Amino acid sequence: MTSKKIDGIIETARYDPEGKISLVRVYEKRGSTFSDLVLLTREQFISKLRTGKKFYVGKRIPYQASTFELGDPVSTADRSGFEVVISGPGRGIHDYLPDVPLF
Repeated sequence: MTSKKIDGIIETARYDPEGKISLVRVYEKRGSTFSDLVLLTREQFISKLRTGKKFYVGKRIPYQASTFELGDPVSTADRSGFEVVISGPGRGIHDYLPDVPLF
């Protein structure tokens, strides 16, 4: 893992029928290590992003404790008056996390 400031890693996501994230499973940074998997609702997750927390798409490397393969950073964007969660070159009016598996 790099020396970037990281507050959490998104492992998987669940979407509602409208294309909005309903839940995300994340590892949150706790001191020098990461938590077990934590479920966050859309509102909880967006609240963390609004307060300046840095989340990345990624997956844990098995048997290597707090070591992850990192993907793109996650952010929010205003699309047609709606706040959407995106990673990478997100486009459109829906949440877009292309490298995050569904659960």
